[in-house]
Amino acid sequence: MGELLTFTAAGSPRAVSRAIEEVARGQGHVTALVVPWESDGGMLSMSVTAVRSDGWAIEHTNLGTIRLVEAGPERTEVAVAAEPPAHPDEQRLADVFDRFIRQVQSRFEGAST
Repeated sequence: MGELLTFTAAGSPRAVSRAIEEVARGQGHVTALVVPWESDGGMLSMSVTAVRSDGWAIEHTNLGTIRLVEAGPERTEVAVAAEPPAHPDEQRLADVFDRFIRQVQSRFEGAST
């Protein structure tokens, strides 16, 4: 897993995670969820997956991880790492992840350093 990018966002890690979840819901085919067992008091780990529905079946494919670390009062360091899926549509999924991360970054662009 390689780090793609880091930036600083305004808000606590919890507030930033909720905003990232909102961006994912807006896309509709990506989820971003906090993974409690990979998080601790000062860091939240989020899993980003592609979602595909076919009738009653739902397929989730892991795309990467977002780590949110408290970086001062109401500031959060955001570190994004891709995890290329072993999937027949690997390039398409990598593009989906890249678009999602660009949306996340643009949402916090005013606070990035």
